[in-house]
Amino acid sequence: MFHVKQFETLAEFAKNNQITLGDEEMNQFQTLCSLLIEKNKVLNLTAITDPEEIEIKHFVDSLSAAPLLNELWSRMLFERPGYMRYEDAGFSLVDVGTGAGFPGLPLKIVFPKANFLLLDSLAKRISFVNEAINAMGLEGIEALAGRVEEIAKPGNVSRETFDFCVTRAVANTAVLAEYCLPLVRVGGYCILYKSGEYKEEVEEAEKAIELLGGKIVDIEESVLFGTDAARSLVIIRKIKAAPDKYPRRPGKPSKSPIK
Repeated sequence: MFHVKQFETLAEFAKNNQITLGDEEMNQFQTLCSLLIEKNKVLNLTAITDPEEIEIKHFVDSLSAAPLLNELWSRMLFERPGYMRYEDAGFSLVDVGTGAGFPGLPLKIVFPKANFLLLDSLAKRISFVNEAINAMGLEGIEALAGRVEEIAKPGNVSRETFDFCVTRAVANTAVLAEYCLPLVRVGGYCILYKSGEYKEEVEEAEKAIELLGGKIVDIEESVLFGTDAARSLVIIRKIKAAPDKYPRRPGKPSKSPIK
């Protein structure tokens, strides 16, 4: 298997953000990087193939939400009656449009107790993600190929059950809201990874977010560690159940975003 150096930037980022990365976790990142490079030769999973770029643009970027997840989960536990008995259970998280496993796989490495579901519409990507899960020895994680419009529809076991939904998918905020909010339980959060240019798009999506039972509670702006690239995390809280008519049939959200 392709060998890569120990990830110094990743280790520094983790230290600065109180993220525990021991030898086991670093080995898992090494395994994921090597496998991604090798499989990308035949599967075309990512345009990012240099180990140093993978380290920053996939691993560090994916982990940018880790401190936020810790903070929000602590707050959610405190809000629950008898919250002490939930502390060791770990949260549930769904990654919509995971692609080659980002941000879901790096987040799962640092949150081993949490239960993850990674979704993507392309079976070849999910095949890679499952291979990576097995290679890294991860537990409490499932990868599923399918359309989120079907997975999140009323009557499905996945609807309104997750504590968190995350996505790095490149799509309009209103579209992502329709994909993600129906999957999150009332009181949970959606976290949308965005570049620095987000304000107009997010403002235009406010009606859709409200209609789907959400409310933007914060937007964290930052610079991707080790670069000068602007990043933003749009934080949406689920405050009421999403109407049964959403998400609409496959393809409809992206073709006709809610306005």
